[in-house]
Amino acid sequence: MESFGIQLEPLRAILFQIGAFLPRLLIAIVVVIGGWMVAKIARFAVVKALRAINFPVLTERSGLDSFLRQGGVSHDTTSIFGMLVYWLVILAALLIAFNGLGLTYITDLLGRVVWFVPNVFVALLVLAFGSYFARFVGDTVRTYFRNVKLQDATFLGKVAQWAIMVFVILIALDQINVGGAIVRQSFLVILGGVVFALALAFGLGGKDWAQDRIEQWWPRNSDEPRTAKTNLVDKFPSLKDK
Repeated sequence: MESFGIQLEPLRAILFQIGAFLPRLLIAIVVVIGGWMVAKIARFAVVKALRAINFPVLTERSGLDSFLRQGGVSHDTTSIFGMLVYWLVILAALLIAFNGLGLTYITDLLGRVVWFVPNVFVALLVLAFGSYFARFVGDTVRTYFRNVKLQDATFLGKVAQWAIMVFVILIALDQINVGGAIVRQSFLVILGGVVFALALAFGLGGKDWAQDRIEQWWPRNSDEPRTAKTNLVDKFPSLKDK
């Protein structure tokens, strides 16, 4: 009889562990279900708030929504913000649930993902406002050069817009820690190569083209400035032979 009781000890230990684990599992399930409900409410609230402040108008004018549509994304930027908030709440609920179950490895992994989502949120905000600012500057430059009757105003406006967009994209990539120093160094190398290529084009094979561009942008006056010697010859014709 005593040997039979010894054989039942492992079974008792297993049943005791199951009895201690079931309440934590039920609490974890309740936390996940509650987090799912809160996530849906948070997504609805964020989307409604962004649409109330006309945030979709900004993303549409900045060209971000059209860029997403061209890439095959059916949602606009506002909906993507709502989805980010939704998954942030879901991941936070899973983090609490797995932490209650004692699964530390999964908890550490989810913790890294949870801290990454806000960086994506900030990066999208940088892209939205930066794209709008870049387009605003491009339109301003193009309008100004058209008003001063400068040719290639559209080209110069696009150059100003994309110059700002490059820095905006770099800031967004740096926010989500993509590439880091490699992206910045690559950008500097590409920028240096473009400047060097333009310098060679203007200095060697593109002299005539550069001269034509400068003449179109800043035409010279037909009346040449009169020098001091010319003024003296006009006053004293006898100096003409000298």
